[in-house]
Amino acid sequence: MSKPVTITIPHQLGAAEARRRIEEGFGQLLSQAGGMVKDVEKSWSGDALTFSAQAMGQPISGVLTVFAESVRMDIVLPGLLGMIAGKITGQVKKQGTLLLEKK
Repeated sequence: MSKPVTITIPHQLGAAEARRRIEEGFGQLLSQAGGMVKDVEKSWSGDALTFSAQAMGQPISGVLTVFAESVRMDIVLPGLLGMIAGKITGQVKKQGTLLLEKK
């Protein structure tokens, strides 16, 4: 059974800078998953990044939308990954916050 998850991360960068950081850091965020995320496909349409990948052999998909004061990630976690959604959400929020910190 799939589990939809929404993660919202506030920022103070403005949409353009937040998008730039996401473009540069998306691959880095995935690499921190310890090689568990593979076959990543992504494409931008305006301020929305649509992505899909394989995680632990299961397909995941989602949309990351950049707003002026926040970034929202809507992701669908299948079966086994849905069971550990809380842990995944916590890690994504932590790494996303670090990426979007005002420096």
